[in-house]
Amino acid sequence: MNPTKPSAGAAHDDDIKQLHSMGYAQELARSMGGFSNFAISFSIICILSGGINSLAQATSGAGGAAIGIGWPLGCLISAVFAIAMAQISSAYPTAGGLYHWGSILGNRFTGWLTAWFNLLGLVTVLAAINVGTYYFFLGAFGARFAITDSISALIIFLSIITGLQALINHVGIGLTAKLTDFSGYLIFGTALALTIACLYYAPSYDFGRLFTFSNYSGKAGAGVWPSVSNGWVFALGLLLPIYTITGYDASAHTSEETKNAAHTVPRGIVMSVWWSALFGYIMLCAFVLMLPNMDDAAKQGWNVFFWAMDTQVNPTVKVLLYVAIFISQLLCGLATVTSTSRMMFAFSRDGGLPFSKSLASVSRKHRSPVHAIWAAAILAVLFVWGAKLAEAAGGTPVYSVVVSCTVIFLFFSFIIPITLGLVTFGTSKWPKMGPWNLGRTLFSLFAVLSIVAMITIFVIGVQPPNALALDVTVGFLILTAIIWLAFERKRFQGPPIGDMIAKRQAEIAAAEAAFANK
Repeated sequence: MNPTKPSAGAAHDDDIKQLHSMGYAQELARSMGGFSNFAISFSIICILSGGINSLAQATSGAGGAAIGIGWPLGCLISAVFAIAMAQISSAYPTAGGLYHWGSILGNRFTGWLTAWFNLLGLVTVLAAINVGTYYFFLGAFGARFAITDSISALIIFLSIITGLQALINHVGIGLTAKLTDFSGYLIFGTALALTIACLYYAPSYDFGRLFTFSNYSGKAGAGVWPSVSNGWVFALGLLLPIYTITGYDASAHTSEETKNAAHTVPRGIVMSVWWSALFGYIMLCAFVLMLPNMDDAAKQGWNVFFWAMDTQVNPTVKVLLYVAIFISQLLCGLATVTSTSRMMFAFSRDGGLPFSKSLASVSRKHRSPVHAIWAAAILAVLFVWGAKLAEAAGGTPVYSVVVSCTVIFLFFSFIIPITLGLVTFGTSKWPKMGPWNLGRTLFSLFAVLSIVAMITIFVIGVQPPNALALDVTVGFLILTAIIWLAFERKRFQGPPIGDMIAKRQAEIAAAEAAFANK
């Protein structure tokens, strides 16, 4: 899996030749190195975001065992997807990778369906990340600034931070890459500092707590989970690592901006999962050891992180950690805007979205898909606004149900090309693997494990309190089937293939010349 690297010049030429062979021009600026490609996925995963904001899924579920045993098991479930996707990304390194893989390894319909699953998941995950940042800010600094929770406060906060994230992306991948590089180091450093603080302020080192099963469902866990059996409460706790360790498809979405992409992108995918899983495990185990009492922690529900920090940690140390965590979460959203906009750009480039011509345009000055960037940001804020209004009107936790659905959608977008790759490798659709090569046997193993993992995620993800996720998912599938059969089946052409690629070469040359002359 570690072949000899080509020289920088040869790698750049190979990147462009491969892009041309798929019928696309090099419009985006190819300036990201290996660490930057890793850092953008690592920043989206952000153990300081999902790992902290969703802690109650573990502490108010199966207790210490949900971390000590559940975290590595859930990370393993995410890892099998990442490894299988990494193999495909080496063979087909393009922006919006999942959409292209679904099209190339399947057909127009599988590519179109993969794209919608992925795009819907990315837009709403961006919303969820920034909403998590809002509630973290509220818990950490709300009292200091006299801010109380309301729909208006939420939308104003989201508009400001999402707009800032979009603006940074607008001015080009150079600044974005620098900030996500910094984010990678910041996440490492802050996770280490939080670990040290938790261990320092821990009342004792009761490591047995990490492997002790409890059942805090129902009232014992402040209603985070409804009352369920011991087995189910442990299974539901797996959502913490599974939901946290996602977003690694960002390395694939930025393929056209990454140097030596066929080698670099698969490593970025795999290593972002590995280091997130490892550092997240150490950090969360230390947090569990710091808790004064598991029973009392479970009763805190979603407030468990702030309760533990207020109870155990020195106020000055606590504030410094809060600032670092907050910045990390902001940069997590920044990287998610990048990933979402590149997916939107790639799908629009082939006419897959309304206003595709505009969304597929690239700024000659900034070499970034500016319209796709702002569309992603606006849609994320509008989604939160609509979901919160519906929740307020109906008294139903609409937002949490939809977020559960979007994670299911993301993993569906992962599994479609993986399954297609399993059945098409060795055929004309996928004649040979890329330079990052697991071999047929190992790839097949991870593809089969991914299918099993997808079934597991879906079954767990539609359990109460997210039972409506099943209805939403089925409804989405019915709606997409109607739209495809009634409209898109004849209109949508998908990525260029065969003679279409050859016919595009003059357009490709003209597009690249326009950027070269700028």
